[in-house]
Amino acid sequence: MGSSNNFDNLRKKIDSLDKEILDLLNERGDIALEIRKLKMKNSVGVYDPVREKLIENKLKELNSGPLSDDSILNIFREIISACRSLQEPTRVAYLGPKGSFSHQAAYNEFGGSSDLISVGSFEEIFEEVENGRASFGIVPIENSIGGSVGIVLDLLSKSHLQIEAELFERINHFLLSKSGNIKDVKIVASHPQPIAQCKKWLNKNLSGVEILETSSTAEAARLASRRKNLAAIASEYSASIYKLNIIQKNIEENSQNTTRFFVIGNKSNKPTGDDRTSIVFTLKDTPGALQKSFFQPFADAKVNLSKIESRPSKERPWEYLFFVDFKGHSQDKVIKSLLKKLDRNCIYLKVLGSYPAGN
Repeated sequence: MGSSNNFDNLRKKIDSLDKEILDLLNERGDIALEIRKLKMKNSVGVYDPVREKLIENKLKELNSGPLSDDSILNIFREIISACRSLQEPTRVAYLGPKGSFSHQAAYNEFGGSSDLISVGSFEEIFEEVENGRASFGIVPIENSIGGSVGIVLDLLSKSHLQIEAELFERINHFLLSKSGNIKDVKIVASHPQPIAQCKKWLNKNLSGVEILETSSTAEAARLASRRKNLAAIASEYSASIYKLNIIQKNIEENSQNTTRFFVIGNKSNKPTGDDRTSIVFTLKDTPGALQKSFFQPFADAKVNLSKIESRPSKERPWEYLFFVDFKGHSQDKVIKSLLKKLDRNCIYLKVLGSYPAGN
């Protein structure tokens, strides 16, 4: 009896806490609606990656457990997403289909209360945001194994949209099927790249099964949802979308495989003290121009470069666009002065955005 009473008492405590949490959530929602009025009056957008990063850092600092930091951040992502939707519907365009890693990145950043829009190309993502049909777009900019996504760099150089945030998404490959039983698997389907990245595991555990290449990991998951003997190599997020069971998680050979994404939109951010800036520029084709006109000013200003890459401009033969990421914000005094120096030496220079540095 004593044990039963203790159990009932603990449940009553949880019920009481749930009511308190519910009241506080609705109180937070009321405040979000008040903030909406101020944002509308001052033409401020509902998505504020600077503010959200501050909230994230504060939560990690305050969290004493037993819930992990990741669990707390996941819960608050949905709270923030729900409060954001009270202020204004948030539509986010991503490269589909549903269940792609871009879809996963969009969900992880904007939460389940946002309207996530699947489109068929990177060009469409930019068009959706530029034409106001979407509030934001999510685009992959580089992968730690595969390198940069050239078409996205090209689109950024031509568009008036700003980089508002950067996200890092670990690319973990899961083997998924309807039954979740490896003995049922006669065919493994996925995009050629994940198949190659999981080859050792497949050779060891599913040697001899038929390999079916698909247009995407999400398409493989869709097929797996319809065929009992087919398993997909796809994201964990795909499992929830297509109602699949996990046979094995993290079957990729390189556990550090990570994709960096940009959130693109129409707003610029204020400095946070931990920012990154992306620019694109073209220099005159003269000997030593890159060293004298670019590297030296950065060295003199003691600004840390995190990336530099060149691509053909596609306008004139042998003319190149240089894409650069560096620490700091375009509104910082040192960076402002540096950009002025660079501009004098460039045929063309454009700031693609300054944004909170991602983790």
